[in-house]
Amino acid sequence: MYKILIVEDDLQIANAIKIQAQMWNFLVKITENFANVLADFSDFSPHIVLIDISLPLYDGYYWCRQIRNISNVPIIFISSAADNMNIIMTMNMGADDFIAKPFDQSVLIAKIQALLRRTYDYTEGNAVLEHKGAFLDTEGNTLTFNGKKIQLTKNDYKILLCLMSKKGKVVRREELMKSLWETDEFIDENTLTVNINRLRKKLNSAGLENFISTKFGVGYIID
Repeated sequence: MYKILIVEDDLQIANAIKIQAQMWNFLVKITENFANVLADFSDFSPHIVLIDISLPLYDGYYWCRQIRNISNVPIIFISSAADNMNIIMTMNMGADDFIAKPFDQSVLIAKIQALLRRTYDYTEGNAVLEHKGAFLDTEGNTLTFNGKKIQLTKNDYKILLCLMSKKGKVVRREELMKSLWETDEFIDENTLTVNINRLRKKLNSAGLENFISTKFGVGYIID
């Protein structure tokens, strides 16, 4: 089931979109935290975002840039400010489409469906995992912290994906090794330790101290 995050402070419009989208079996969340839209974004992990330009505290341009720093999720602007300059600005910010208010709900749903097909027909979809303000984009294989991307090796990414997708649970060393090397053949456990230590140094340098904890004799945990 595809998930839609609506970032719109006009609740009448937001609820109308929600009702229509639910009729098409979308899972919908309307953001209420306009001081930190990224919190709703990371918690809900939407497949598509609908966002207005005029919002409390920070405008839609700001939140579009913040989302683009951590994810390639499709973004559609919905706004009555439909002059050419605003449309061009939204596209330059990384938006995928612009729909002028007032709009026909059926047209909006058709655009959402078309964008979802183009984005996800040949992929597993997008998800962003978050911990301590660090965002792991599972589509772009990138980690972002304080607005800066942290360069990850293939093994760095696999370790973080395995641990962050099971946040709060201990992941056994054997499970991590199988995830990294995808084989039942013997791999020296020291190789895993070297990879973990190398990743920890990289995270520490970026300001993410104690991001990964060790459960001695068992495995590792992000908690």
